[in-house]
Amino acid sequence: MSTKAQVYLIAASLFLLGLGLTAYKSFELGFPLMPGEYRTVWTIEAKVEFNATNEPVRASLALPRVQRHMRILDETFSAAGYGFQIDEQDGQYRAIWSRREASGPQRLFYKLSVYNRDGESIADLPPPPDRGAVDRSVLEAMLTQPVQAAMTALLAQARELSADGRTFVTQLITLLNDPANRDARLLLSYYDNASRAAVAVDLLTYGRVPAHLVRGIYLEDDRQALSPQELVEVFVDNRWVVVEPASARIGLPGNFFMWQRGGRSLLDVVGGRNSEVTFSVIANNISARTVALMQSAEDTVALVDFSIYSLPIEQQSIFKLILLVPVGTLAVIFLRVLVGLRTSGTFMPVLLALAFIQTQLLTGLTIFLLVLAVGLGIRSYLSRLNLLLVSRIAAVVVVVVLIMAAISVISYKLGIDQALTVTFFPMIILAWTIERMSILWEEDGIREVAIQVAGSLIVAICAFMLMTNRYIEHWTFNFPELMLCVLAVVLILGQYTGYRVSELMRFRHLER
Repeated sequence: MSTKAQVYLIAASLFLLGLGLTAYKSFELGFPLMPGEYRTVWTIEAKVEFNATNEPVRASLALPRVQRHMRILDETFSAAGYGFQIDEQDGQYRAIWSRREASGPQRLFYKLSVYNRDGESIADLPPPPDRGAVDRSVLEAMLTQPVQAAMTALLAQARELSADGRTFVTQLITLLNDPANRDARLLLSYYDNASRAAVAVDLLTYGRVPAHLVRGIYLEDDRQALSPQELVEVFVDNRWVVVEPASARIGLPGNFFMWQRGGRSLLDVVGGRNSEVTFSVIANNISARTVALMQSAEDTVALVDFSIYSLPIEQQSIFKLILLVPVGTLAVIFLRVLVGLRTSGTFMPVLLALAFIQTQLLTGLTIFLLVLAVGLGIRSYLSRLNLLLVSRIAAVVVVVVLIMAAISVISYKLGIDQALTVTFFPMIILAWTIERMSILWEEDGIREVAIQVAGSLIVAICAFMLMTNRYIEHWTFNFPELMLCVLAVVLILGQYTGYRVSELMRFRHLER
């Protein structure tokens, strides 16, 4: 394989790898591709209240876990004087607060943050065990004959009006909500204190259709003292579907947060009475990057855990500037290889662009030209003293430092704060540039000096415009994997041997 083919193969591999890692971080981990993106994060607080009766207290609250299009970011528990643990039974997680003795009103708190994640889907529950006959027999032992007859009549009507499992459930809930239906009125009067969803679950269970309650809340901003709402989840047509008991609409509402899916009661309290749980909800707009980092930290994603994000904030700020250097070098390569601009030094314009970022463009240009002009004048005088090269460059460095100090003092006295950032200029590079420009002046004249200085400034300004672009700043810091794509482009440009734009302009007379 030729070296040219190897370069193109390596470049293609690097480019695809960089794009692949970027796509993974964006679509799987949720990092925003565009700057300024925000996510709505819902903070939900559950407050458990009860009156303790001077006995050992044990309070158990069901905890949310798997959600549809919802991702739990963090959760906290608080209750002074109580022991705490999380228990798991049959796939259901419950928070358990315990205390040897308590009396009077008690308050326990559980808070979590969630956000809506597009593409996040709920894990489907396994098919229910074949317990239809057992569950029905339990209900038959509890219900009176008139109630059982009403249930049988409602089930028969729903089957007659339906064509499949989904329509059967819809028609059954519709009949249950019909105030003109005598069987529905009898059934609801028997379940006087029960919710419409609980009645529907028993009715479906009596008809040997697996069903259970889904408890949760509707996410609405700035709501307090919300009571839990109940939906019905039914296993029909070989899958679980959620049904809203008031409207018989199939499908989970988009703003419904499932707190408990099946299982026993939402709250159990031993050693207390008059227990209840209420919810408060508030919405916050948080940076999408912050949300992605919180989610990645929760999942312990290696790509994020072993990355720049794991560094302290101070080091991250440094790398945020360093990661812009490859973009500046790409601008230098493009303008030198394809356009043909001549610069003083290969990557000196990148250092100038970094200085311009700190000093602002106009201030940086003024300082650079001022230091360069004064330095060339002093360098021309030092050349008459016949000093050695090392001593001459060292003397120029000292002069550059003195010039910068003088500019800082004078600008401070004049109230020009931007010029105080003159210290960001690379002093050694400036000294070496002054030395090279002086030699070039002596050998090729002032015209060549002007061409190289102008070329360096043009390249530095172009690099500065790229490096300060808000999109490029966002991509380089949040997706450093894109540096692989930049490296691939650099390798491809390294194979270019054709004419430059400046050469085409120079040979335009031959074309004519």
